Amino acid sequence: MPKKIRSRYAPSPTGYMHIGNLRSALYEYLVAKHSGGTFILRIEDTDQSRYVEGATEVIYETLRLTGLIHDEGPDVGGNYGPYIQSERKDDYLPHAKNLVEKGKAYYCFCTKERLEGLEDYDRHCHKLSESEIAAKLAANEPFVVRQFIPEGKTTFHDEVYGDITIDHKEIEDQILIKSDGMPTYNFANVIDDHAMEITHVLRGSEYLTSTPKYNLLYEAFEWDIPTYVHLPLMLNDKGAKISKRAGDEYASVQYLIDSGYLPEAIINYIAFLGWSSPENKEYYTLPELVEAFEIKNISKSPSTFDLQKLNWMNGEHIKRLPEDVFYAMVLPTLQDAIKTPGINLQDIAKMVQSRVLFVKDAAELVDFIDELPNYNIDLYTHKKMKTDSAIALQALEAILPIYENLSTWNHESLYSAAVECGQALEFKNSQILWPLRTAISGKPTSPCGATELCLLLGKDESIKRMKIGIDKLKRG
Repeated sequence: MPKKIRSRYAPSPTGYMHIGNLRSALYEYLVAKHSGGTFILRIEDTDQSRYVEGATEVIYETLRLTGLIHDEGPDVGGNYGPYIQSERKDDYLPHAKNLVEKGKAYYCFCTKERLEGLEDYDRHCHKLSESEIAAKLAANEPFVVRQFIPEGKTTFHDEVYGDITIDHKEIEDQILIKSDGMPTYNFANVIDDHAMEITHVLRGSEYLTSTPKYNLLYEAFEWDIPTYVHLPLMLNDKGAKISKRAGDEYASVQYLIDSGYLPEAIINYIAFLGWSSPENKEYYTLPELVEAFEIKNISKSPSTFDLQKLNWMNGEHIKRLPEDVFYAMVLPTLQDAIKTPGINLQDIAKMVQSRVLFVKDAAELVDFIDELPNYNIDLYTHKKMKTDSAIALQALEAILPIYENLSTWNHESLYSAAVECGQALEFKNSQILWPLRTAISGKPTSPCGATELCLLLGKDESIKRMKIGIDKLKRG
C-alpha cells in the first residue's frame, strides 16, 4: 500500500510573498489534497540575516486568503513539530557530526580571507589529520561542516523532467553547518523532510542540478529519497525571472490583492503557469483544481506571466460571485460614485457585475448617473448598430415626444414605444436604441441597455438628456 502523500510548503520569512512562491504552495497543496494527503507549512528561518519582522504573519495571511489551508504548521500544530526551523536547531549538528564520522562530511576551518581568493573550494581542510582537527576544535577555532562530494555521477528521477544524470564534477562541497551553528537551507531541508516524513518535494527547476547533493545525504543516512517534482520557471514578458527589482510589481501577491484581484482568480490563473487542464477549460475553483490536478500534466517549459490574462480571469470570477457577495464588495464604490437620491444601488450592482474586470471599475461605469459627461457626437456612429449622426438625430427627434407623452414609465412601455417608433421610421431596433443609450449615458459603454437607463434615471432626467443629445447633434 503506497504511503499517504505528505507535501510541505517551506518559505523563508524574508519579506513579501512572491507570486512564484504562491504557485509552489498551490501545487504542493494540490498534490497532497488530490490524493487525500497532508499539506504542511514549515517556516525556514535559519538564515537570520535575511529575516524580516512580520513576514511570517504575511505567509499565514496569504495562505488564509487564498484558501491554501495547511493541516500542520507552527500556528496549528501537528505531530511532527516544531514547524519553525530555528526551533529545531539542536537537531542539525548531531546529524552533521554523524556524517563526519562516516566520512561523508568534514570540518572546514578556512577563514573568509582564504576563501575569497578561491574560485572553487579546494578541499584544503579535507586533507587535515585527525589530530589537527582535534586541536583546532579544542582551541575553539570557528568552523563549518562541508559535505564531501565523491567522484562519480548521480542519476535521479523527477516526475516532470524524467531521469537526469549529473556529474559530480559540477558540484562543490557544499556547507551543511555554518559557523554560527545553524544549518544551511539545503541541509536543513533534508533533515526536516525526513523527520516530517515528507513524501513529495516540489521546487523550482533551478534546483535540478542540486538534487544529487540531497540524494547523497539521503543515501549517507540510509533514508528513503522522496518523490521529486521540479516546477518550470515563471517568466515576465521580457523572458526574465519575475522580480520586483526588474519592475514586475505583480511579483508581490499582496500587490495583486491590493490592486483588486480576487484571491480566487489569482489561484486559478497561477495554476495554469506550469500546468494544463485535462478538461480543456480555464475557469476553476480551488476544489475543482484539487479534483483535476495531476502531476503528469505539469509542463517542462517555462510559462510567461500575462497580466491581461489575469485581468480576464478576475472578471470571470467576479461574474460568478453570488450577487449578495458582489454587492457587499462593490457597495462602497457605488456609494462614492453615486450621490443622486433614489437610485437603487443593489440594482446597479446587478447591472455592473458581468461588465467589470475589477470591483473598482464599477465607478467608471456609473459616473454618468450623477452628471451627463460632455461627450463627442462621434459616439452616435456605430458600424454594428448601423447608426450615424443623421440617423441618431432622426431617431431622437422621433422618440422624444413619444416618451414625453408616456403615462406609464416602466421597462415594457419604454421598450414597446421604442420598437414602434423604429417600425414607423423603418429603422432597425438598434438604430433607435443606440442613439437613446448614447444620449442618456454619454458613454461608449453602460451597465445596461437604453430603456433600463431611462428607467434608472427617471422620466424627467431622461427627457432632459435626450434634448441635450438632439441639441448636440444639430450643432454638429
